[in-house]
Amino acid sequence: MDEVDEQALALASHPSGDDCGAESKDLSIISRQETDKDLDVLIKELEDEDGKDPEPTALTVGSTADKNASDEQNTDPKTGLDDTEVDASRRKHGWNTLKEEHQNNFVKFLLLFVGPVQGVMQVAAIVAIILEDWIDLGIIFGLLLLNAVVGFAQDYTAGSIVESLKKTLALEATIIRNSARIIRPVKELVPGDIVLLEDGSVVPADGKLVSENAHLQVDQSSITGESLAVDKYTGDICFSSSTVKRGTGYMVVTDIGDQTSVGQAAAIVSKAAHIKGHFTTVLNGISHKILALVILCLLGVWIASFYRSNVIRQILEFTLGISVVGVPVGLPAVVTTTMAVGAGELARKSCIVRKLSAIESLAGVQMLCSDKTGTLTRNKIALGEPFTLPGVHRDEIILTACLAANRKKKGIDAIDRVFVKALKYYPGPKAQISQYLTVNFHPFDPVSKKVTAVVKGPAGEMTCMKGAPLSVLRTVQEENPLPADIENAYKEKVTEFASRGFRALGVARKIGCSPWQILGLVPCLDPPREDTKQTIVEARELGLCIKMLTGDAVGIARETARQLGLGTNIYNAERLGVTGAGDMSGSEINDFVEAADGFAEVYPEHKYKVVEILQQRGYLVAMTGDGVNDAPSLKKADTGIAVEGASDAARTAADIVLVQPGLSYIILAIKCSRQIFHRMYAYLIYRIALTLHMEMFLGFWIIIFNNCLDIRLVFLIAIFADIATLAIAYDHAPYSESPVKWNLPKLWGISIILGAVLAIGSWIALGTMLLRGENGGIVEIYGAQDPVLFLEIALTQSWLILITRLHFYRHDTTWWNRLPSPQLFVAIMLVDITATLMCSYGVFVHQPTSGLTIARVWVFSAGVDILCALLYVVLQRSQKFDDLVHGRSLRHNNRERDLEDFLLSLHRLSKEHAA
Repeated sequence: MDEVDEQALALASHPSGDDCGAESKDLSIISRQETDKDLDVLIKELEDEDGKDPEPTALTVGSTADKNASDEQNTDPKTGLDDTEVDASRRKHGWNTLKEEHQNNFVKFLLLFVGPVQGVMQVAAIVAIILEDWIDLGIIFGLLLLNAVVGFAQDYTAGSIVESLKKTLALEATIIRNSARIIRPVKELVPGDIVLLEDGSVVPADGKLVSENAHLQVDQSSITGESLAVDKYTGDICFSSSTVKRGTGYMVVTDIGDQTSVGQAAAIVSKAAHIKGHFTTVLNGISHKILALVILCLLGVWIASFYRSNVIRQILEFTLGISVVGVPVGLPAVVTTTMAVGAGELARKSCIVRKLSAIESLAGVQMLCSDKTGTLTRNKIALGEPFTLPGVHRDEIILTACLAANRKKKGIDAIDRVFVKALKYYPGPKAQISQYLTVNFHPFDPVSKKVTAVVKGPAGEMTCMKGAPLSVLRTVQEENPLPADIENAYKEKVTEFASRGFRALGVARKIGCSPWQILGLVPCLDPPREDTKQTIVEARELGLCIKMLTGDAVGIARETARQLGLGTNIYNAERLGVTGAGDMSGSEINDFVEAADGFAEVYPEHKYKVVEILQQRGYLVAMTGDGVNDAPSLKKADTGIAVEGASDAARTAADIVLVQPGLSYIILAIKCSRQIFHRMYAYLIYRIALTLHMEMFLGFWIIIFNNCLDIRLVFLIAIFADIATLAIAYDHAPYSESPVKWNLPKLWGISIILGAVLAIGSWIALGTMLLRGENGGIVEIYGAQDPVLFLEIALTQSWLILITRLHFYRHDTTWWNRLPSPQLFVAIMLVDITATLMCSYGVFVHQPTSGLTIARVWVFSAGVDILCALLYVVLQRSQKFDDLVHGRSLRHNNRERDLEDFLLSLHRLSKEHAA
C-alpha cells in the first residue's frame, strides 16, 4: 500500500477531534460487526446476485412524470367500496382484464395459400389435373404446401403479445371492501377499490396512493424504463405491473384493464401488428409485376392459338409451360431458405430471429432507436470519483459512507449495495471497516432524506451520515457553519453533478461530541458499457444514426450521450405533444424528431410516435427495448430488437431477441443481415432474368412457330433453376458499408437486359438448327433439337447466378470472399452434369446427342454468360444507367436546383421587405 493510502487509513482509524469520555482512545480491540471474511462473503454474494459481468467503474437515477389518473376517486381508505358500489362500477368499467383478438389457426393457415405467386401456381395445378400430368401436379402441390407450412410455423411461434403482458400482472390483491380486508383475484378489481401495497407485491392496476405520509419504493422500469426504483408518496400514481420494493401503503384504483398503462401498451401493439412488413411489400410488388408479364405473354399465346384454331389440349400445354417457367414457383421457398440459413448465422452471433422477414429490414435500417439502460449502459449502479473537500482523502469519505450503510444481505437497498461492493476497489476502507461496531443504525428517512449510523471504533464513538447533498449540508451547518469558499465549492459541485444527471450523496461524520465535519460528495451513475463508444463509431461507419430513447431524466440522458459521443440534443419527450403538451406543428415535430439525438422521460406513446415519424420520413427504423413500455414501439418498428434480459412482452413483440448484452451484438447482426440481403438481391435479379428469358424465348417460339419445348423439359428447367439457387443461402457474401435498399428500377433494368441476352442466345441456338436442318447449326453429327436447347438453357441459367452474386464493395478485397461457396459450386455442377447426361442420352426423345455437339453447346453457353457478366459489371457501376432507369437527368436535376434557389431567394426578399 502506498504512503498516501497509509496516511488515509491512519486518519480513518484515528480521527481527530475531542473525545467526550465515552470510550478510551487506547482501546486495543473492539467487538467486530463482521470479520474481513464475512465482508468478502457478502461482497461475493452481492456480485453473484447481480450477475457475472465485471463491475462498472461508475447509477442512473431518473424520475418520470406520473400520468394523470383517468378518474378522481374519493373512496374512504378505511371502509372501501360496498357491494352495491362494486356492482355499479363493474357495469360501467367491466373486468380488470386485457382484451385479446383471437383468430382461427386453420383460417390463418389457409390465408397463406393466397397471393399472386400462389394464385398462378394453383391455376397451373388445375391445368395439370386437366392434362392428367400427375408428376407436375405433385411438384406444384409440394411447393405450395412447403411455403405455407414454413410461413405458418414462423407466425405461430410469434406467440401472443397480450398473453405475455398478462404474465407481468398480479394474480391476487389484498383489498378493503365493506370495512374488511379480503384477498380477491385481480380481475375483480374496479375503479375506487382500496388496495394494500406492501413489500414484494405487484401493483394490480393503475392507482393513486392515499395513505397518510406514505412512502414506497416502486420498481416501474417495465413501464417507464427508469433504471432505479422510484420513490412514491401520498398522491402519486402507481402503475399496473410495477413491483413494490420497500414500504407499505394503500392505493385507490383509478384505471383497470385496457385503460391501465399495460393495457394501453397492448392496444398500441395490436395496432402495429396489422401493419404489413417492408419485405412483404417489396416481394409482393415484384410478384405482381412478374404475374403481369406472365399474363401478357399468355395473352399473346392464346391469341396466336385462337388464330391457328389450336385444340384445347395444346393450348393448355402451352399455358402450363408458360405458367411454370414464367412464375417463380420456388421464389418463396428459396427466399425462406436463404433467410432461415441466415437466421442460423445470426443465432451463432447471439441473435435469435423470431421473424425471418426482419432480416431484410435490419439490413436496410438507417435509424436505430436504442434504449439506454442495459443496452448503451451497464444497468448497474456504480460509484464515480468522489469529490472531497480540502484535507479529506477519498478513503475517508468511502469508509464513512460504508459505515452509514446496511451491511446485512437481507434488506440492503440499491445504494448501500453499491457502496459495499465498491469496497473491493478501496482496500484501505475495506481493511478498516471490520474494526467498527454499529451501535445504532437509522435507515433512510424520506423526511430528512439521509441515513445515519452510530459506530464505535479504535478512536471512540463516531456518527456517520450520508444522504441528499443539501440535507447533509444543512445538518452540518446547524452545528458548524462552513467557510464561504468551502460551502460554495460544495454547492457548485452539487449543481454540476445534477446538471450531468448524477445522483450525488453528501457524506459527513461526527467524532464523539465534536461538531459535524462535512467530507464531500460521492456521485453515482449508470456507466456506459466498455464497448459501446467504439460500437457507436462503427455503427456510424455503417451509415447508422443512433437515437437514445430513455425513461430517465433529461440530465442523465444528456450525460450518457455526452460520454458516448452520441450528441447532446436530448429533449424531454413531452415536446412531442403526444399527451397534449407542445405547440409545434406536424412538420415542425417531424423535423424536430429527425434532428434530435434522443428523448428522455418517455412513455410507450412517445417511443411509438418517434418510430412512426421516422418511418413517415422514409427511414427504415430499428428499435431496441426490454420492458412492457417498449413492446408497442418494438412491434411498430421495421425491426424490433429485444435486448438481453428483456421481459416476455418485449420478446414476444420483437423480431429479433439478443441473448448477450450490449449494442455490439446489434452491429454484428446488421452486418450479417446485409450479407443475407446481398444473397437475396442476387437471387432476385437472377430469378427475374430467368423468367424474362423463358417468356421471351418460349412465348415468341409458340407465337411464331406454334411449337414449344417438351413440357417435361420445361418443368425440369424450372426445377433446376431453384435447385441451383437453394445453395445461394450458403454462399460467401460481403456486407455493404451503408444501409442497403431495394433499388427496384435498377434491379428490373438489369434483369430485363440479362433476360434479353439469354433469350437471344437461345434463339441463336434454335435459329441455327431451324436454318441448317435438324443435324445442322449447333448440332454436329447427331442430336435432337429439344435436348440441345434444354442443355443450352440449363447451362446459361445455372451460370448466371455466378454473375449476379458479384459485388463491388470497397472494404472487401480478399479474393477468397469473391469465390462461390463449395455448396453453391457443387449445386451448379450437379445441375450442369445432370443436364449434360440427359442431353447425351436423349431423355424423352430417345435420340442420343454427340459429344462434339455437347462440347459446342458448352462453349456457346459460356460465351453467352461472358457477355452477360460484362454487361452486369458495367450496368452495376454505371451512374448513367441508374439515372436512366429512375427517369433522372442532369437537366432535370438542374431545373429542380434552380427552382429551389428561386424559392429561397423569394423567401429572403420577402423577409427583407417585412423588416
